Amino acid sequence: MHNLQINAQRLWDSIMETAKIGGTAKGGICRLTLTDLDRQVRDWFVAACEEAGCTVTVDEMGNIFARRPGKDNSLPPIAMGSHLDTQPTGGKFDGVLGVLSGLEVLRTLKDTGYETNAPIEVINWTNEEGSRFAPAMLASGVFAGVFTRDYADGRKDREGKSFGEELDRIGYRGTEKCGERKLGAFFEIHIEQGPILEDEEKVIGVVTGVQGMRWYEVTVTGFESHAGTTPMHLRRDALVGAARMVEAVNKVALAHAPLAVSTVGLMEVRPNSRNILPGEVFFSVDLRHPEDEIVAAMEIEVREAIGRIAAELKLEAAIEQVWDSPAVKFDPACVGAVSTAAKENGYSHREIVSGAGHDAAYMARVAPTAMIFIPCEKGISHNEVENAEFDHVAAGANVLLRAVLEYDNRDGAASDTKAA
Repeated sequence: MHNLQINAQRLWDSIMETAKIGGTAKGGICRLTLTDLDRQVRDWFVAACEEAGCTVTVDEMGNIFARRPGKDNSLPPIAMGSHLDTQPTGGKFDGVLGVLSGLEVLRTLKDTGYETNAPIEVINWTNEEGSRFAPAMLASGVFAGVFTRDYADGRKDREGKSFGEELDRIGYRGTEKCGERKLGAFFEIHIEQGPILEDEEKVIGVVTGVQGMRWYEVTVTGFESHAGTTPMHLRRDALVGAARMVEAVNKVALAHAPLAVSTVGLMEVRPNSRNILPGEVFFSVDLRHPEDEIVAAMEIEVREAIGRIAAELKLEAAIEQVWDSPAVKFDPACVGAVSTAAKENGYSHREIVSGAGHDAAYMARVAPTAMIFIPCEKGISHNEVENAEFDHVAAGANVLLRAVLEYDNRDGAASDTKAA
């Protein structure tokens, strides 16, 4: 086990090859969930997994599971994974690194003939990003029992197309009930999406948990009227109200510095004509903090500010919470396996809490879970210039391999003890 190393060049080549599916002129990827491009990369992934000797299964949410058998197939599989969907202006590594590193682990086990005690799986989760269908981590959420299938199927994009219809359209609605599959453990490798590892010159982040986060959708309603003939004191301009609300959302995070963050990343103005006062504005709000109590306090403050601004400008404001992901602490044994793997490989490392949401946050509800971070250049992610170094990608995948085998040996030892 201690001599095994992944094929770094093969992993890098796979990342670059799949980056062509939905590749953008600026070097990133636009591969939204359940589009034809998503179908193409799924087809590539399934073929690659079958070539690696895995059995591929798809569940009713489109989650893809590729399994390599172990010595004792009655044991629940140790799984790895992440997602292949991207943001509209996404990079080459966000999510993709986790899926393809898992594939590379399975390829390495096949190449070397190494037999694990438990089966090993790699998983591609559907709609992790949530950029097309909110909320994020939708399918892993169904797997973990956070959402129902009906709720997920009914989620619509901004064009009115539903998740369920699009999943059926691309042909990736499987027959296995989502959540029926039991996992022995789950490991996810990801770029940090922040600057800490790079700044401290650490190769590996041993992720101990994920901060709490909540999403909201706000609709501000005023009154449409002529831009040239409506006096300023008689206006009910929804965009003016929304602008003040956006500033208020920003101030809420600043009031809970240094760990709180708040973002308005999506806005739609109607009727969106240059000489009509906006009658309606739709925008999103994203609140995050490592402590759930602080996130709850931020929500109260945001709601109060939006209500106050709406009243001052004689507007109406409706706020809907569309996602609540509480803070997560990962399993100590899985975190320990990652830490041991980093030490044994000789990589510099530190413990870290994830500021971004990941499928692992929901997996922690149903299986022992941990994550591995590697640095990304300048901490940039959700951007076409997102970048990670070849050596860091290789290091992360080697830690993933070693952590899975470390946990498998513990699991196997426990199984042998129980059998005895």
